[in-house]
This record gives sequence, C-alpha cells and structure tokens, in this order.
Amino acid sequence: MSSLSRRSFLSATVVAGAIAAMPKALAVDETSVFADAGREFAVPPALLAAISYGQTRWSDHAGRPSRSLGYGPMHLVDGAAVAQQRAAEGKDDSAAIDTLGAAAAASGISADTLRTDAASNIRAAAALLAARQRANGGVVGASTDPSSWYEAVATTSGLSTPAAQVQYADDVLADLRSGMSVSDGRTRYSVGAQPVGSPGKGRDRVVARAKSGRRPTGPVDAPNGLGVEWVPAPYELYGPTEVDYGNHDLAFRPRSPELTHVVIHDTECSYEVGIKLVTDPTYMAWNYLIRSSDGHIAQHLQTKDIGWHAGNWYMNMHSVGLEHEGFAAQGYNWYSEVMYRRSARLTRHVCRTYGIPMDRAHIIGHDQVPALTTSRIRGMHWDPGPFWDWERYFELMGAPLSKGTVGRAPKSGDVVRILPGFEDNVQVVQGCSGVCVEGTDHGTNFVPLRSAPDASAPLVVDPGLKASPSTTQVSDIGARAAAGTEYAVAEVRGDWTAVWYLGAIAWFHNPADAPTARVVKGGRTVTPKGATAPVYGSAYPEASAYANPAEAQPISPLIYTMKAGQTYVLSDDSVPTDYYKAKTFSLETPDDHVNTVGRTKYYQVNLGHRVAFVQAADVEIS
Repeated sequence: MSSLSRRSFLSATVVAGAIAAMPKALAVDETSVFADAGREFAVPPALLAAISYGQTRWSDHAGRPSRSLGYGPMHLVDGAAVAQQRAAEGKDDSAAIDTLGAAAAASGISADTLRTDAASNIRAAAALLAARQRANGGVVGASTDPSSWYEAVATTSGLSTPAAQVQYADDVLADLRSGMSVSDGRTRYSVGAQPVGSPGKGRDRVVARAKSGRRPTGPVDAPNGLGVEWVPAPYELYGPTEVDYGNHDLAFRPRSPELTHVVIHDTECSYEVGIKLVTDPTYMAWNYLIRSSDGHIAQHLQTKDIGWHAGNWYMNMHSVGLEHEGFAAQGYNWYSEVMYRRSARLTRHVCRTYGIPMDRAHIIGHDQVPALTTSRIRGMHWDPGPFWDWERYFELMGAPLSKGTVGRAPKSGDVVRILPGFEDNVQVVQGCSGVCVEGTDHGTNFVPLRSAPDASAPLVVDPGLKASPSTTQVSDIGARAAAGTEYAVAEVRGDWTAVWYLGAIAWFHNPADAPTARVVKGGRTVTPKGATAPVYGSAYPEASAYANPAEAQPISPLIYTMKAGQTYVLSDDSVPTDYYKAKTFSLETPDDHVNTVGRTKYYQVNLGHRVAFVQAADVEIS
C-alpha cells in the first residue's frame, strides 16, 4: 500500500476514480471531505484538517488501527477495544478514552463505518468536536477563530494525560499559524497559514487540569510543559560485593565525561514492561522512555549519570538514551505522530542544554552505535529500524535534514546526504513478523546499497556481519544508507551514485528527477595517509594516560579498514579521548569513578551504516 493510497480519500474528492490525474498540489482544507464536514457541523475546515494532520498527517491507514487502536484520518480511538485489551493485560483500572464511540454517538454513524470510511470518520470527528464546543459554552461556526476551540480540541484528542492534551492542542494551533504540508512524491498536500488568535481561558482550564494531575516529580531534565514523570531507575547493591550492583553508574556529566550524542532506541516491549525493566536493579537503565499512545515521557536517570543502553561503554559514557515504546519490525504501527512530536521536543532540549549538535552524526539510532570489538558486531542492536522517520523527526526539532545541502547533481569527491523521503520511499523489507507485507506496505528511511549500478545487483557485503551479500531482512542493516547520513562520492553513472562504504564502493539509485540524496555544502572528508587506516568502535586513551597502565582499555581495530584512495566523511573532529572507570557501587572506592583523558586524537567518521572512529595520525583531512 503506497502513501498515495493512504490519502486516496483526499484524491477521490478531486478526481473520482482517477488517481493518475492527481494534481501536483492540493489544499487539504478545501477538499470536500473537510469542507463539507466543516459546513455540516459548523467547524472551521482548516481546524479539522489541522487536527487530522496532528494525529495521522492526513493518512487513513486503509482502515487499519494504530497501536493505540485509533482509526481513520482523525485517529478516533476505540475505547471499548482498548478497555478489553487492558483488562486482558490485568490493567482494568487504567483510563481508556473512547473517541470512536463518542463520535459515533454525536454523528449517528456506526462505529464500524467510522473504522473504515475516511469521509465518515472526518464527519463524525467534526460532530464530536462541535458537541464538545457547545458543552464547553463555546460558539460554533465554520468561520470562527480556531483558538476558541482549544478546549474541545484538547479533550477530544484521545490522549489520556492532560499534559499531552495541552501540547497536542498547542501544536494544532501552531500548525495552523505556520501552515502544514506533506508530499508523497506525486502531490504536495497542504493547508496554508491561517489567522489564529489566543486561546485564552480555554487553554487555562486544560493547563489547570494538567497541573492538578501532575505525578510526583524528581530531578526532571526536560522543557517546561512536557509533563515528564520521574520514575527513578534504582542504584542498588543486589549481591554481597561492591561489584554486584545495578542498574547504571554514577558520574559527573557533562563536566566529566562530556555529552556528545543522543541515541534513539525502541523498547521491543510495551511501555508497562519497559517500566518494570528499568526499575529492576539487576537489569539496565536508560534516560527516558516515551509511550506510543500519547507520547507520555518518563525519566529514569539524572543526566549526570550513565545508563547502560548502547551496548558500547564509550558511547554510554557520552550519550543520553531515549527509549520509544515499540518494535522495530512494526515501527510504522508504533511510532505515532504524538510520540514523534514529544520525543523531538525532548531531544531538542537535551541537545541545546548540553551542546550536542542536532545532526545525524550526533543524534543516532541504536543501529548506528559501533561495536567495541569485531567479535561484538553481530550482536549489536538494529533499532529503531527502517520505519523510523528520521526526516520527520528532525523537521519537528526545527533542524531539517535538507539544511546545508544544494540540489545540484553530485560528482566524484562530493559529500552527499541521504534524503530519500519516507512515505514514498518504499523499499523491500522482509521478515516483519507477518505485519508488513514484504516491504510493499510502508515507507522506509533508507536507500539500499548495491555492488553495481543495477537494481538487480547484489547488495553490498558488511564483513562484520557475514562474508556474503547483505539481505532485505528487516534486521539486516549491512547495506542500508539511512536518512541524514553522509558519504563521500566515489563515482556517478547516470541515475546511480557510488559512495565509499565499509572499505568498498556501494551504489544507490539517485535519479535527477527524483533524487534520494543531496550534495552537502562544505562537507569534509578524510583519507588514509598510508595503505590502510584502522577504524575503531571507541576513542579510548593510550595506555600511558592511565594512572595504572594495567587498567588500560584495549584499543581494538575493527574488521573494517579504510584503504588508500578511499574517502570517508568526517563527522566530528573534536571527539573526546577518554575512559570513565566505574566498576564498583560506592563513589568512595579509591581509584574508581575516575575519567582518564588521553592525548591521542580521534575523529568520528561515517564508515558504513554505523559510525566509527579513526586516529587523526592515520588520516588526512580534505
């Protein structure tokens, strides 16, 4: 199912039954499904369109529910089904907001119809919104100021926490003020900027409920208004010795070690299970956990302390880990718009607070974290997977990945940034646990890399994973260039661009009329000084830097090498060279909880799908 079919309810209002005749641009609020619903129920059509954009980005998902059991372009939540699901999970007392049932009652349209018919879904949502506006004492009308609908928008959102409702309604009005757009490769769907006043007392009432419903808080590190809950990860001894402790380490960040990265994860479990795991002293901790249904955020660690989340101690030392409720193989069903928005707001805060660059070299997936040694490469994780929309995420952070690029054709020696889009970037992905249909259902965040400029050529080899070509299995990242990552161009042939990748040339389809990468302005690269340059999964100090050289951490080259004449993108030339020793429970243990800083200079480079480090003495910058 293409992204076009997910918006066919819009296209049908323009040229019934003639998708091929879709216009290049379409004003969503002027389509009959929104305009007619607005007139019928006295709701501003642009407001209805903005609500749909904030819930689903104008997608009906072909009648299939989201993970939180929301249906249609307005994401009407089937509260009865949610209650049944939660009862089966032993959570009878948890809240379930039934916007599907309420919309059916307000409109007189059956719930079954609302699940599958997009136009009815929009009409019923309009009916519910108007009913709630009247109940709040507000004025209805298709030409009324959208800000006067604030309380109705918040309380019909289907979100269970008042804090999430506040942010959602704020975002709806902000989207109306700025305008909204989505492109699926054929058509640009948009709503132009609208005049929007101040929400006034309507917002005040929702904010008051959010404040009264706040959970106990601790040392939360988050932007104001995000409603982050403090759920501390335990720091406890669970055995007889000082080394039997969990589930994280005490430190002094960002003073020492400094913070350089944000790592995006998914949980591979439900939010509730994630909470149980992170509060188990024998397990491991991360910094934040974000719930899929409403974007609710729990913080577990003070930012100064080190979580055990990345599978690489050096990266743990220098990163903040954000876990998102979901499963990588079914990410499209878990990574909700509200989750993206709230997570992006949190990540932007972390980056601005601690000076972490907002780019794809420093905001990375767990799938981009390198292994410390070659033997560990196969065991490294691959979340958040191919269905995490990196381009959308950075757009929400206010740091669009197209920034700093130009639209000209690439040539040998250029640096290119992979920007394939998402919704219309449908790649073959297999093994999705029966949910995705062999890669034909959903947008993806990568371009496949081949051994020759031909769509039938084998995928490139990742020698750290296996000696044979990579595959299209959902977990196989060996031949994927993900959105936002940068590579040095080796050659261009027609519609194909070759880049240096894992010590070899890798080709991806990059036609001029539908480019999947853009040239980076002022991109910097490194090339080996000698025949080869070793690469590493950390930037640990030299042995002489340690007070006790016997405690020096091994500096182990990975299986990959840079060869003479090859060029790789330099993504950070100020990499900290250090090792934070934390082996015991107590901060009072002599010679423990100490950061050793070395003199060896390292660079971070884009070697393959994962980042890597090289020693400055082994390469030249160009």
